[in-house]
Amino acid sequence: MFYAIVLAAGGSSRTGVEKLLLPFGGKKVLTHIVDELLASRLDQVIVVVGSDSDKVEGELSQRSVGIVANPDYTRGMLSSVRCGIENLPSECSTVMEVPGRQTSLNHELIDEMAIQFGKAGKDILVPCHRGKHGYPLFFMMKYCDEIMTSFDETGLRGLLAAHAEDVFEMEVSEPSALSDIDRP
Repeated sequence: MFYAIVLAAGGSSRTGVEKLLLPFGGKKVLTHIVDELLASRLDQVIVVVGSDSDKVEGELSQRSVGIVANPDYTRGMLSSVRCGIENLPSECSTVMEVPGRQTSLNHELIDEMAIQFGKAGKDILVPCHRGKHGYPLFFMMKYCDEIMTSFDETGLRGLLAAHAEDVFEMEVSEPSALSDIDRP
């Protein structure tokens, strides 16, 4: 099974407001992203919350997603990835790690990435635009134990470096895989 882990636990320290709850396309940023994931071929979506968890959970209350609280969200994105991994069911085979602020993400791109991941014969997929890595990141469950104990200084970039031979770099024509919102 194919699960997405949406990282929605950040403290929004750079903006001073919860970016995921800002309006975007008639919805909130996070609901836009979750709706695109739910419209894709993924089997399930898990959202990791931390800061403003009550507001984020309330925003998603009408969507069929799993919600997981990260008590250590101040320790950064990797702590949320780990929290999501800890809550994956045993039948999960593939994980898609999605920043909760990647508004350019759409279900067509998600589906194309899932198709290419299946065809590539590699265990990790990262979208690239002109040689620069973006998000979301796909990886097989076999890396989860390593993610739980390694890469404290580098995050998942360390996974890509440690297993470069297992990485399929999917070239995307638009720079959307490189963008997310850091400012209101």
